[in-house]
Formats: sequence, structure tokens, C-alpha cells
Amino acid sequence: MKYTTSADRLVVVNPATGAEFGSAPIMSAEEVAELAARGRVAQRKWEALGFDGRAVVLRRMQSWLADHANELIDVVQQETGRIFEDTALEIGYPLAALGFWADHAGKYLRDKRIPATSPLLLGKRLRSRYLPHGLVGVIAPWNFPITIGFGDSIPALAAGNAVILKPSEITPLSIEIVRRGLLECGMPPDVFQVATGAGPTGAALVDVADMIMFTGSTATGRKIGVRAAERLIPCSLELGGKDPMIVLADANIERAVNLTVYGAMVNSGQVCLSTERVYVEAPVYDEFVAKIVEKVSALRQGAPVAPGAVDVGAIISPAQIDIIDSQVKDAVAKGATVLTGGEQLTGVPGRFYRPTVLVDVDHTMSCMIDETFGPLIPIMKVDSAEQAIALANDCRYGLAATIVTRDRAKGAALARKIEAGSVSVNDIVTHCFALDLPMGGVKTSGIGTRHSEDGIRKFCKKQAILVGRSFPNRDLHMYPTNPKVSPILLKSLQALYGTAGKLANLGPRALLASRKVPEPAEEH
Repeated sequence: MKYTTSADRLVVVNPATGAEFGSAPIMSAEEVAELAARGRVAQRKWEALGFDGRAVVLRRMQSWLADHANELIDVVQQETGRIFEDTALEIGYPLAALGFWADHAGKYLRDKRIPATSPLLLGKRLRSRYLPHGLVGVIAPWNFPITIGFGDSIPALAAGNAVILKPSEITPLSIEIVRRGLLECGMPPDVFQVATGAGPTGAALVDVADMIMFTGSTATGRKIGVRAAERLIPCSLELGGKDPMIVLADANIERAVNLTVYGAMVNSGQVCLSTERVYVEAPVYDEFVAKIVEKVSALRQGAPVAPGAVDVGAIISPAQIDIIDSQVKDAVAKGATVLTGGEQLTGVPGRFYRPTVLVDVDHTMSCMIDETFGPLIPIMKVDSAEQAIALANDCRYGLAATIVTRDRAKGAALARKIEAGSVSVNDIVTHCFALDLPMGGVKTSGIGTRHSEDGIRKFCKKQAILVGRSFPNRDLHMYPTNPKVSPILLKSLQALYGTAGKLANLGPRALLASRKVPEPAEEH
């Protein structure tokens, strides 16, 4: 990222060409606070529209986004240096999400009647409800400014919140097109606002929002989590990943290779769900490696001048190239072998790192334990599925993983043993589009999930309402205490919950079963 000398604007540079093509303001903490004040006022009107009213705006936006996709794709490509096909997929996510949350927000958030299960609650009516937090701050990364930045905003908006989105300082321009579209589709002004800037702007947003949704590095996520805890506001964090792929001996090798190459090279490997390390059972290792090298060596790399022109685009920044190159050099110094790639592409104006395949790797090497975010495939031979699972779990991250096997039942059973929030069998990256399925990380890959019920309920506070339907002057447990009544209260509780009370309602078989300690359930 580059800044002007006056330090009041962000200058955006196309990583594939090195050309400057736009700028955005660097907002101060005072300006962010002003956005927050306006957002809180606008949020009340937006919430008052109800689920159906908000859904109308979201569905309009779905059509608007489809109609303006070419304009948005062009700006995203300029910001990221990404190929056309990867960018088209990024637009596909919010198109699906706008319809999904328009249809499902009310289903997940409407008031719910809760049955009373305790005799102590006879005559009481119980309800739970979800209320929007109010002002949600979304802090988005550079690798998917629309899929993640706007994608995380959609359920927050559908729940009735106002949103301030802080895009990455590297990709601050494309989201302005989205903001314009929402206004044209009837969203009240100031319900969705954009705060452009660098780290201090994001910190200012954490200080004024009622809830924070952050996607980015684990280091920054820790800082946001600490500040959110100090303010006693909720946060949801999707952080780093080092996603493993396990290729079993019975796998369809051609599919396994295609999954690996796409999973590692999509968006030049700059995806949180990228395949960043591969474990292959020995009987198919040589065949797998040979096919990987053949396909990776044939990938076309360069500036994406037209759809279908290249396969792999640019690396976002010099700092990211340094990370990739240092991991490759560390691996080679410790005994790894580069089969293809292994260096920065030179003689071109943009920033590119050649798609790279490493073998003879192990867990002493940074490329197998630290997040890469680049077009790098380190491959390790294993003796068994059990060894592969142990190595996959030997990592501080736990975002996603993939298993490739013809035996779907075996694949599903092994998936349950992997310490990751999302596991795919014979598939890759598709979790992003499974909006009915929770998606999140474990370990240092974050807290909270996207999608499904939890993906919108996290943007709400929960309220419980209990209504008494009868009105005696005084309940038995109220003051003044009574020496005759108080023992009756205790005896009633003992009768309800003690052994004698429970066994009185059991038949002979149930009585015998109640005395046995249950065996642990088998895994399926």
C-alpha cells in the first residue's frame, strides 16, 4: 500500500501493472465518530421496516448488483490484480447472500415461544426474541473486499443493524459502488456507511461500534478481541489458516490433483480457505506429485488483460511476496526441493510469484506451520491416514481442511477427527457458498461463525420475556416467610427432583435401566 505525502489519502495501486488508478480519504477518529452518530439515528428507521421491508431492499440490491457486475468486477480487478474468473466468483457470493438473508432473516430471528418445562413455571408464558445490536462495525481484508466486506454486512443489515464498513487500505474503492447501489435500491441514507483508512481508522471503529465483525490476521484479531472485551461488546473474528489437504491411497488422483491446484492457486493462493499443505499416502505419492508438477508448470501467469487470458494473477503487496519467498528459502535451507517455481516473476511491471511446488518438506519448516497466503504447494509423504490426521492437527490454526478418498464413509469419519471448523470431503472452497451450513474457525483461526442461524444471530442481542397469566395477591415463596409453608416448599422440590419422586414414575424395566451407567456412544 502506498500513501500520498500529505498522508490524508490512500493511493490505490494495481498489483498486476503497478499503475495508480484511484485514491480514498484517510478518516480520522472524529470522522468515524460522526459516521457512528449518523448511523445510530438511521438505524431506528431501518429497524422499523421489519424483516419484510428490509428484504425488499435486499432483493432489489440483488438485481442491481447483477446488473452492475461488470463495473464492480473491473474495479476489484484493479485493486487486487486478480483474474476475471476469481473476481466473478466473488460477485457470486453476495448475489446469493442477498437472497438468502432476505428469505431467512425472519425465520432465524422472529420471536419464539418457549414451552415451560418446570412445574415452577406453571401459569407463565415464555418468549425469546432477537434485537439488533444497533451499530455493527465490519472490518474487512483486502483479498475479498466484496465477498467478505459486503458479505458480512448483509446479515447484519438484514437483522436491522446499521453498518459501518472499514475496507482494507489496499482495496478501499470497490465498496463505494456497493454503497451507491444500496442507496439506489432504497436503503435509508447512513444505514450503510464506509470508513476508509488504515489501522487507526479500524481502531476508531472498534471504539464506537456496538459489535465488531473482523476478518484478517490472528495478530490483529487478538488486539480487537482485547479492546472489545475492555468495552464489553461482542466480536466475531475470522483469522488465519493453514488449511491441510489429505490425499488417501484410494483417491481419484486426477480429481485430487485438480482440487489441490485450484485450492492452492485460486486468487494466487491469497484465500483463507487456500490449500496450504498437502499430505499424500505413500502408494500414490509419486503419481500425485508428477501430475501436480505437470499442471502447475502449465499455469499461465500475468496481468489479467481479458477473461481467460491467464490462470494466476498478482500478489497484493511486496510484503506478501517477502513472506512467500522467505518460506520457500527456509524450506530449501532445511532440505526441501523445489520442483517448479520458487521465485518472483521478474521483467514485468506487476508483482507476481511463480506457482511453486515443494517436496521433501516437514514440520520444522515455516511453509508447513505458518500461514503463507501465496501460490505455494508443499507436499509431504505419509504412511497412513492416521499419520496424516495427526500432522493436519499439528498446527495452531484450525480454519478448514480437505480429505480426498473414494470411500465417502471413511472420509466423513476422518473429517470428524480433524481440528478445523470446516472440513470438505472430495471438494474445496465450496463451504463459502453453503449458506445453510455454519462456517468458522477453531484454535487461533478465530471465534464465531458465518452463515446459518449463528451467522445472523451473532449480530443480535437476545431478550427473554416471561409473562405471568394469573395474578394472586402473593405467591407462596414471597414475604413474609412462614414456618409452616417454608418446609412444604422444600419437600415439594424434593418430591419433584429427588430419587423417590423420579422412581415413582418409572416402570420395572426403566427402574433397572436408571441404575446402570450408560456406555459411551460409538462414533459414526
